[in-house]
Amino acid sequence: MKPVILIVDDNVEILEFIADFLDEDYATIKAFDGQEALNVLQREPVQLVITDIMMPGMDGYELCEKIKTNFEYSHIPVILLTSKNTFQSKIVGLEIGADAYIEKPFSPQHLQLQISNLLLSRNKIKEYFASSPLVHIKGLAYTKADENFLRQLNDIINENIENVHLDVVQVAKLMNMSRPTLYRKIKEISNVTPNEIINITRLKKAAELLVEGEHSINQISEIVGYTSQTVFAKTFQKQFGMTPSEYVRNKLKDRVKFN
Repeated sequence: MKPVILIVDDNVEILEFIADFLDEDYATIKAFDGQEALNVLQREPVQLVITDIMMPGMDGYELCEKIKTNFEYSHIPVILLTSKNTFQSKIVGLEIGADAYIEKPFSPQHLQLQISNLLLSRNKIKEYFASSPLVHIKGLAYTKADENFLRQLNDIINENIENVHLDVVQVAKLMNMSRPTLYRKIKEISNVTPNEIINITRLKKAAELLVEGEHSINQISEIVGYTSQTVFAKTFQKQFGMTPSEYVRNKLKDRVKFN
């Protein structure tokens, strides 16, 4: 499935121009102003926003700020397009959280490269988080809103980690969010489902306990909410590419190496 890109500009010709050269690699949605763009974000799973700065009503700066301060959209990269080439205008864009700033007239290839780099870097961060036992979930945060959301999510899962039946319904209730909103946010920011993020959080807590060395593997499997050590070991290996025992041995080797 192609990544979805929202293009925002009050100039129809520019909208069509950008959409045409992106159409081969991306699914594009067009909006003519900031408010229409926000309406699109409420109903569509957008992966990146390209917006002009100079627009009537809500300009690109305000749109970017609203995206970056709303936890539902704050993870979405924003590229600002502008005919302003002053240093101060770039500073304003960076202060409100823009991920890239491109001056008009621009090269289509330059814009495509910026889009590709932003999406690729986000995917690498997501993959690194999921495959690395001790990488904290806050590493997925791109904004303060993301950070607050992920901290609350992590705290709630860890506070209920021994509950073998913990699922997205319970987590959504504890976070005072609707299930669809929680599902969408977690999926977009981490590329995994809420139930998968619960499981990954269990496994990362287990990795911490394994490093501490104060509990047996069987005890740890119970502490993090598994009813079977066998299931725990298989799940750990599937997620991180090694069994809990192999993980402990590797960590012990690292300690010897650096001591």
